[in-house]
Amino acid sequence: EINLFGLPGNDAHIAIQLRELQQRIAIDDEMAFTQLYLRFGKRLIQFSHSLVRSKEIAEELVEDVFVKLWANRAQINEIENLTVYLYVSVKNRSLNALSQKARELVTASFDYLDTPPAEFAADPYDLMITSEMMASMRLAIDELPPRCKMIFRLIREDGLRYKEVADILNISVNTIDVQMAIAVKKICAALHIKSPTSHLHHQPPLPADKKEI
Repeated sequence: EINLFGLPGNDAHIAIQLRELQQRIAIDDEMAFTQLYLRFGKRLIQFSHSLVRSKEIAEELVEDVFVKLWANRAQINEIENLTVYLYVSVKNRSLNALSQKARELVTASFDYLDTPPAEFAADPYDLMITSEMMASMRLAIDELPPRCKMIFRLIREDGLRYKEVADILNISVNTIDVQMAIAVKKICAALHIKSPTSHLHHQPPLPADKKEI
């Protein structure tokens, strides 16, 4: 059975790769820094663009984040989760770029933010389904509520974990879990397939009374 919502690569392996890049960057390895940019640059620009609505500004903001990271590379090993650090840095710079409106966005809901649909990566699951189904899937994703769409993209397309997205957007893991369930249900309904809820989660949802740190 093909799972259209397959999970990204092994989390532990990815964490080891990022830690190795951090260690190399800390000792002035420019090649490692380039590899880090190639790994995150495009999706960070897409994330920033969903906030500032300008590709040019988004590219500048992401470049600024990486320039600052390189300038402070001696302290890069102090960053516990580099993925969350990069996304939060880009989010903060994007919101600051919106000047007065940024102060409203910091505490406001992400419900009204619109995220343009992105092309799915050509992974084995995508290659095994028809172009017609892919078109239907993209349309279904585009019609998701804005916050639901942003969360789905960060998890399904960018490969982030629930906890990482919760940290980036300042919302609970339970909210992420609910929004992903909504997204998968709507997409499956659009594709006329059974929702693969038993294979959805990166991790079990937290109890209702469990607070995020």
